[in-house]
Amino acid sequence: MAEFEFWVNGMTCEHCERAVTAELSALPGIIDVQVDAASGRVNLGHETPVDLNAVESAVEDAGYTVRSWPTTTNA
Repeated sequence: MAEFEFWVNGMTCEHCERAVTAELSALPGIIDVQVDAASGRVNLGHETPVDLNAVESAVEDAGYTVRSWPTTTNA
């Protein structure tokens, strides 16, 4: 399993965490999603390459925005 972290703006509570987790979990190849609303950190575990545009769209569908991507990813 490969992983990468990124940060999301606007999350403040468990509901926010659940919304982002649900959207990201639905993406193909995603096998683990860890979301921390307090820091805005999201960690994705994946089996196959991840489309970062799809990740960004999923975060937006949950009602939030991507703040920053890592400088390097294995996505």
